[in-house]
Amino acid sequence: MVKKATSPAYVLGVGMTKFIKPRGKVDYNELGYEAGIKAMLDAQITYDDVDQGVACYVYGDSTCGQRVFYQFGLTQIPIYNVNNNCSTGSTGLAMARTMVSHGAADCVLVVGFEKMNPGSLQSMYNDRANPTGLFGTMMAETRGVTNAPAPPRCSAMLALNTKRSTAQQTKTSLKSPGSTTNTPSATPTPNSNKNTPLDQIMKSPMIHEPLTKLQCCPTSDGGAAAVIVSQEFLDARPHLKENAILIAGQTLASDTDQVYNQSSIDLMGFGMSRYAARTAIAEAGVNVKDIKVCELHDCFSANEMITIDALELSEPGKAHEMVRKGDITYGGKMVINPSGGLISKGHPLGATGIAQCAELVWHLRGWANNRLIDGTNAALQHNLGLGGAVVVTVYKRADGKVAAAVPSDVVGKVNKLGYNPAVEARGFTAAQAKSVISQKHSSEYAVADAQERVLARF
Repeated sequence: MVKKATSPAYVLGVGMTKFIKPRGKVDYNELGYEAGIKAMLDAQITYDDVDQGVACYVYGDSTCGQRVFYQFGLTQIPIYNVNNNCSTGSTGLAMARTMVSHGAADCVLVVGFEKMNPGSLQSMYNDRANPTGLFGTMMAETRGVTNAPAPPRCSAMLALNTKRSTAQQTKTSLKSPGSTTNTPSATPTPNSNKNTPLDQIMKSPMIHEPLTKLQCCPTSDGGAAAVIVSQEFLDARPHLKENAILIAGQTLASDTDQVYNQSSIDLMGFGMSRYAARTAIAEAGVNVKDIKVCELHDCFSANEMITIDALELSEPGKAHEMVRKGDITYGGKMVINPSGGLISKGHPLGATGIAQCAELVWHLRGWANNRLIDGTNAALQHNLGLGGAVVVTVYKRADGKVAAAVPSDVVGKVNKLGYNPAVEARGFTAAQAKSVISQKHSSEYAVADAQERVLARF
């Protein structure tokens, strides 16, 4: 049994790049550099304050994390490289929280980044056992073989297993894009158009019956970062407490013993999501039905439908009714994926979980002022990876207050960036970057041309 956290951990700073189509034009070290600099600027720290570093990525060689972190300085801190499929980013956050809450660090920088290939996810190693190979074998034995890529094939089987209408499941991919145009870092795709008609989504190219292309999240390149700090670190900087967001409850879990029971629902993480949600919510001391905003892992429309049920946001088996009634968007009972979610925003695997964190931090601070949900004092995050791992996190304002909209000009003064990153995808200056890298052990050689290339994109 995992020992409970012994002291609080806070998200003090977050940063994101734009999520872009994977065309090979931006390298992973640039994505990590941009996200990390933005997070440290937001936290108002320098890299010399960082005790440990966590690098999150799926597609890349060993020690990509060092390549990214050395750009901030060579301070000899431990750097961990994390790969946990689609939940990699939030797994890094869970590691950081564990370090901080158990006294192993006072300040941890978590940076997620991904440089991907276009198209569906593919295995990179064909000369050894695939870690999800048994999933594919079981699906083939019970439901046959098709030419569709494995991830959408599994989710299509899930869609058929839930026995809900195609239109109901399609609506879960339609409701999120309504706010995507208000999210500055989203990948520009057809999914991002809030005016996309339901029939256009249903008539888009079929990937695997009943999932169409616009019901599947696009692969993307992107980066995101977060600074996780202890109570002691925060107490030493009282002027930053208003921006600190408490990680009130968090559970990282793997599959239950039901994963190989030939049910598509269990195969896609229902059991571990239910367990992680219940334990994280209990730790946070909240009623899940009172939560107003949630970022959940909607890699495919069918997955969102089943996850709503797994997190107990709906009554058992009634997620489709919430979708039909409009209860999961603005004007309903809660807002799920105000960022647009993976389907609209994109899914750079190592960055996704940290990007979800950034979105919820901005809501709880009141910075997401063009998509804020009234009454928000807690937020829920769900990030899942097949194979398997899931992280469910509950965030709260440290002061216990309800989030209120903060004007963007005020945000720009608070964070000293001059703009609100929750509503504008802008960058930073060379001078600002210099102010947060190590003041004692920085290396221009380690940065190479990354800063120049990042600044050029702004």
